[in-house]
Amino acid sequence: MNAAFSLNGRRALVTGANTGIGQAIAIGLAQAGAEVLCAGRRACDDTVARITGAGGTASSVLVDFADPMAGQGLFDGAGIDILVNNAGIIRRADAVEFTESDWDAVMDVNLKALFFTTQAFAKAAFARGGQGAVVNIASLLSFQGGIRVPSYTASKHGVVGLTKLLANEWAAKGINVNAVAPGYIETNNTEALRADADRNRAILERIPAGRWGQAEDIAGAAVYLCTPAAKYVHGAVLNVDGGWLAR
Repeated sequence: MNAAFSLNGRRALVTGANTGIGQAIAIGLAQAGAEVLCAGRRACDDTVARITGAGGTASSVLVDFADPMAGQGLFDGAGIDILVNNAGIIRRADAVEFTESDWDAVMDVNLKALFFTTQAFAKAAFARGGQGAVVNIASLLSFQGGIRVPSYTASKHGVVGLTKLLANEWAAKGINVNAVAPGYIETNNTEALRADADRNRAILERIPAGRWGQAEDIAGAAVYLCTPAAKYVHGAVLNVDGGWLAR
């Protein structure tokens, strides 16, 4: 493997790694040579089995990021130098009917937990004098408004803002902070859209690639941003959307 794209000797934590995009990224990191710690509020046994079955190294930990401070103890002495913030939830309702509890639940997981988990990662990295890479999972709704997902849209706009702020503060200290913005991907979060025949048709008509994305489509972009090949990439948001935003 070209050393610029190798993660041999690196240790990664992927949040929300039990299914979907998080699982695909965890597998991709392992294929590039990283040891992967898979974190999720549900067991990541399937992800770990897929990695180890292919000859990689992985383990799992149960962490519920509904508590925004749940990630605080994950990094001390763990030697983790890659963090992928993938854990996220979505709640759908008209803006005039959206509840405070749904607002807080989404913001806590998607934005507050992301910030404080990343803060803990950086503190540990700085304490050992090491370098690192952070990849945040943003969204098309980091750039657009969407409909019926007010807290999700606000949180994903915030993810991009935090990505740029943390890159500004940490680039010179050896930590790369970037984001990947997936388009419409076949995951649990988009199940309701795919089940709605009209919405599904409208979405597909807008995507130049002519299909919904697969979780594996996101993995390569995320892995790249963790490798030495991306060492001069700071504060970038890489859209992986089948051309949606170019339309």
